[in-house]
Amino acid sequence: MSRILFNLNGHENIAAAICRQCQASIGDYARRQFPDGETYLRVDTPVRGADVILLCGLEQPDDKFLPLLFLSRQLKQMGARSVGLVSPYLAYMRQDRRFIDGEALTSRHFAELLSNHVDWLVTVDPHLHRYHSLDEIYSVPSRVLHAAPLLAQFVRDEGDVWLLGPDEESAQWVSVMAETAGVPWAVARKERFGDRDVRVTLPDTSAFAGRRAMLVDDVISSGHTMQRALLALKAQGFEGSDCLCIHGLFADGCDVMLKEAGAVRLISCNSILHPSNRVDLGPVIAEAVGSLLSKY
Repeated sequence: MSRILFNLNGHENIAAAICRQCQASIGDYARRQFPDGETYLRVDTPVRGADVILLCGLEQPDDKFLPLLFLSRQLKQMGARSVGLVSPYLAYMRQDRRFIDGEALTSRHFAELLSNHVDWLVTVDPHLHRYHSLDEIYSVPSRVLHAAPLLAQFVRDEGDVWLLGPDEESAQWVSVMAETAGVPWAVARKERFGDRDVRVTLPDTSAFAGRRAMLVDDVISSGHTMQRALLALKAQGFEGSDCLCIHGLFADGCDVMLKEAGAVRLISCNSILHPSNRVDLGPVIAEAVGSLLSKY
């Protein structure tokens, strides 16, 4: 049975790893926008009877989601046996409850739409805050991969460092990463007053004197939490700290802001393409895709 991968937005390393692992070929398609903003889409590779893999990170999702659905629907109409999605970053996990009457529960709405158009899903560390698993909102088989072991390996090679999680919620996974890497760790206290207004209070850091601090979070979005933490570290004498994350969204150019606040290095996984990418997710994603495809 043939396997074909369509790469929608440039994850060349991950695409290559999947193709090697799954003996898949790269599919050709054309996409452009009409002057009125609508999407033109054409699939040039025959897919009848094939298991198709769509590789599409869903950062900035509103520009990508409709073309993704159009492509999936077209592949099914052309006779693809299955169409699965590899989305290294999965969007619309933030709104997992209604805080005000009338708010759209977009995490569930998005999951329902996506589940209606793909047969399976592979992603990396989605923001599961109030959901225990993706199965609560996605109705297709899914594999959730965790980047912490890969980040721990990166940290292990860094020498005398310590890890700082930005808030109490990060304690569980930061502790596992630190113990795996064999380095000490601590967690700060974060108070949020708005999307871009946070206060970060550090714990006692005297035990970490002489070590370089590495700030760790699953996602860097606006960067304000990291910025406040960097400034707090600097106030306690920790110069030259690094910022380490799984998903580097770096909204509104906040990577520049973090550098100005004292970050020596920004380090991210390649779930979202950015110059800070240092940790390659390709092999673990490829293994998960191969496992799912083996069931077809």
